[in-house]
Amino acid sequence: MGMTTSRKKDSRPVTYQAVEQGEDDSIYTKDGTVDYCNNPANKLITGTWKACPYILGNECCERLAFYGISSNLLLYFKNQLNEHSVTASNNRSNWTGTCYATPLLGAYIADAYLGRYWTIASFSIIYAFGMLLLTLSASVPGLKPICSENNVCYATEFQTAVCFIALYLVALGTGGIKPCVSSYGADQFDDADETEKKYKSSFFNWFYFSINIGALVAHSVLVWIQDNVGWGWGFGIPTLAMAIAIVSFFSGSKIYRNQKPVGSPLTRLFQVIVASCRKRGKKIPDDISLLYGGADAELLSTERQKPKHAKYLTFFEKAAVESETDYIEGSIDPWRLCTVTQVEELKSIIRLLPIWATGIMFSAVYNQVGNLFVLQGSAMDIRLGNAGFEIPPASLGIFDTISVIFWVPVYDYFIVSIAKKLTGHRSGLTQLQRMGTGLFISIFAMLSAAVLEVVRLGIVRRHNYYELDHVPMSIFWQVPQYFIVGCAEVFTFIAQLEFFYEQAPDSMRSMSSALALTTTSLGSYLSSLLVTLVTAYSTRNGDPGWIPDNLNYGHLHYFFLLLAALSVVNLVVFILLARGYTYNR
Repeated sequence: MGMTTSRKKDSRPVTYQAVEQGEDDSIYTKDGTVDYCNNPANKLITGTWKACPYILGNECCERLAFYGISSNLLLYFKNQLNEHSVTASNNRSNWTGTCYATPLLGAYIADAYLGRYWTIASFSIIYAFGMLLLTLSASVPGLKPICSENNVCYATEFQTAVCFIALYLVALGTGGIKPCVSSYGADQFDDADETEKKYKSSFFNWFYFSINIGALVAHSVLVWIQDNVGWGWGFGIPTLAMAIAIVSFFSGSKIYRNQKPVGSPLTRLFQVIVASCRKRGKKIPDDISLLYGGADAELLSTERQKPKHAKYLTFFEKAAVESETDYIEGSIDPWRLCTVTQVEELKSIIRLLPIWATGIMFSAVYNQVGNLFVLQGSAMDIRLGNAGFEIPPASLGIFDTISVIFWVPVYDYFIVSIAKKLTGHRSGLTQLQRMGTGLFISIFAMLSAAVLEVVRLGIVRRHNYYELDHVPMSIFWQVPQYFIVGCAEVFTFIAQLEFFYEQAPDSMRSMSSALALTTTSLGSYLSSLLVTLVTAYSTRNGDPGWIPDNLNYGHLHYFFLLLAALSVVNLVVFILLARGYTYNR
């Protein structure tokens, strides 16, 4: 249904517009104008908080589906597929890493071809299909693992293959959703409108809040169902949640604001690198206006969208120096001559990389919530009182979620107000100050986990509990480490989302959001690598190692202390980088 009956041509680029189904089923206006520029009434009925409930509802249900899988996946690998502790840990970390690596593909497709709306829509279908296959692999005879009467399970190679195909289909599906949803929600607020702009930071807080509402249900209800009812139901309910997520997203189609894809950002970046290397002997003119502006100088003519000129990494400006060899049969060779805008986009991304790299270590710490924290909890007393009720070890992740749900409003309503008075900054803390605070807090999560394991092993040694499956020490002693990780998340992860969105050029915001997510990917891979290395080192003389199948013979606290030490080094590096960083906006 059209939003206007007639439009006057607008010279400005397409920024925001209502999703509109024309005769060609395009979500964009046929004449390429901005819907609300000449008819402000359209702006009043699209975007802002009116559109956000559908996006936040989609994210909440999708996260419920994701955490419904990931929260208990390590124990599924160990108990249902009969994998060793180290193998299960690494498989879980590698899958998680892939889930956060595929967003690079999704961001590329969104920015270059489909736009965020259709990328989210199409990859959600892949996601749902993977969820359905995973449910079948855990419930249909012949596909699900075979368990004996004493509850010892094993899976054939075919059954294992079906399980992993399903999991990696889910990983592919997440690739189109993760980098786009947060940016898509932020797109609903116009940077050029001061009234709307001030709500954007709050949107990122509530976006992360909605993630953890989904995680709360997954860590509590779904984990219990998986351990006590069955894995068929345990995976089937997340599949239903994913279907609801798709419905929620499409329900808001009429009031979304969309940005048109402006071409492959990666191609544009590589063109600058190649062109500048080819012209490495060229001299850059003193007058920057003499550099090539090109066709997109007019396209990105607004101050809101055009990257400002930066006086660093000037080598890449050689790509915008014109020469006779730049033209082939009268047309510009884009691999020899690039616009100033392309150059500034590359420089903007490069300057983000050092800050980006410091997020990898934090993500390795966060990875333990669904990984070695669960393994540690499985060796503790999981009974609740004398009622005989057993707590699934993975359900302790609920305290990470509760922590986030607690700290988001506390930060938004109290910490920001106090910080504003101390710093004078409109957001209380700058994005980098907020990230650094989270990195600092995360160190204490690892120290808490290490101290707990030292105490647990002390009980094992004093009472000779080496062969006991559950040491008589309540699993609730794990609550502090989960709660501290949740607090650190509120500071670091939310600040990362906002930082990479705000500091990236407008044409690369999906790619920038994907870049932020790759810290989680690389953090998971780093965790897997560290587990592999310490296992190889600690078992070389026939010892059981730091992380054996029976943790009572191991030294899991050494691994947590290693992560704490690496986190301290990472924090020092981050502080040095943050002190020298200058914000673009």
